[in-house]
Amino acid sequence: MRKLKITELNRLTAKEFEQANKTPLVVVLDNVRSLHNVGSVFRTCDAFLVEEIHLCGITSTPPHAEIHKTALGAEHTMQWKYFEDAIQSVEMLKKDGYVIYAAEQAEGSTNLYDMRIPGGQKIALVFGNEVKGVQQKIIDQCDACIEIPQYGTKHSLNVSVSAGIIIWEIFKQLRHGLER
Repeated sequence: MRKLKITELNRLTAKEFEQANKTPLVVVLDNVRSLHNVGSVFRTCDAFLVEEIHLCGITSTPPHAEIHKTALGAEHTMQWKYFEDAIQSVEMLKKDGYVIYAAEQAEGSTNLYDMRIPGGQKIALVFGNEVKGVQQKIIDQCDACIEIPQYGTKHSLNVSVSAGIIIWEIFKQLRHGLER
């Protein structure tokens, strides 16, 4: 086994990425304060051909050196919009036919392991503040909450880690649905 060189990875160019068939998924960041988390989410979204990122409230926007540090250029390839409040983003997405999920521990939340997305659905995922999570007023507007099962002593994961786990699972299900 040999580690591949970066030139052997056959990644898309920025132009090819722009024209690529995107996963019908929008990621909404609700008051995420860490610029490193924001950059990490940009990079994850780029990796899985996410349509767009909505940056809301206190969530910083590119260009910013601290976002770039973890995004590594994904802030230039990913489409993004800024909203003063995540409620504006969620309302717009609902009007556009997206099913809205919050990544949150809530009454009646769906365990990620049990989640099944029908092919052809457009999905929006809301991720919240590192301390307070997704605002209740946003959860009230969501179709459901997704919960990542955890078995240790901590009750939560870092927001960019949660985003990576859930985006990967949604990507697998939506891309499989697209390829049918």
